[in-house]
Amino acid sequence: MNNHSDPRNALYHYYCEYDALAVMRRFQVADQTPEPGVLKNFMGVRVPTKVYPPILDKMGGTVEELPNPGNWHADIAEWGAALLSVVRAKENYRIVELGCGWGCWLVNMGAAARTLGLQLDLIGIEGDQNHLANACDVLMLNGFSEADFRLYHGVAAPKPGKAVFPNPAAGTAAWGGEAVFYPDRRALKMAKNDPTKQILDCHTLPELSGDKDINLVHVDIQGAELGFVTGNIAALNSHVHRILIGTHSRIIEGQLMATFEEAGWLLEMERPAIAPPHAGKSVLRIDGVQLWRNPKWP
Repeated sequence: MNNHSDPRNALYHYYCEYDALAVMRRFQVADQTPEPGVLKNFMGVRVPTKVYPPILDKMGGTVEELPNPGNWHADIAEWGAALLSVVRAKENYRIVELGCGWGCWLVNMGAAARTLGLQLDLIGIEGDQNHLANACDVLMLNGFSEADFRLYHGVAAPKPGKAVFPNPAAGTAAWGGEAVFYPDRRALKMAKNDPTKQILDCHTLPELSGDKDINLVHVDIQGAELGFVTGNIAALNSHVHRILIGTHSRIIEGQLMATFEEAGWLLEMERPAIAPPHAGKSVLRIDGVQLWRNPKWP
């Protein structure tokens, strides 16, 4: 890729052994009517502009086409991977979205699963209470009841404990906040006295799911994805059908492949991180995508 290439062109370079676009078209809603103040995506999901004004303010009152190669927040690889978990579900659909933000994958996969008549359990965990409030609003706006979803203010981790996270009340937290897990007493005391930090509880995957199977775990945690996977591999092996990971470097991608292949998981979708060279270093422009399937489930 040279300096004049559009990195979005690389979004077409995804690899899978199924027809990702056909999976997406299965859930496309035709002849939609625009609504003021919201963007409606190809599935008919309403996204209020308040969840991300820098982009969505100019998109309110419009209806998006099928993402090809992508829309404002995801590409064919991620959409096609996430929706495959819905197609493969039977009777129930349970998703856990780590760092759920405004509830993007909860609401979209919930909407898809609802069209198939699946029983829903939409679980999100997020460290920023502002994002969490938006997630609740978005789910309710799209017709989900409180019986359909659970939202946790905290962080997902391999064991109980505490984590230090940016405090949105101080104006320091935005998209991409990173947690510091299991700090010592000194670090906890410093965080308690620092208005830019908050101390959150760590929640395990079995705790979040009620010790039940999970159709899809969606992970987009800003470079901490390898640590999460290695620390949770036992829970992933026992509870999770599929895991969809947003990757943040080519190095992490290789390490994830080694970890999952050693554990016997099967790669169903892969689109490398788009990280062209700049000043002799690889600089991340667009997150990569990996979808892995637990061989215990179809």
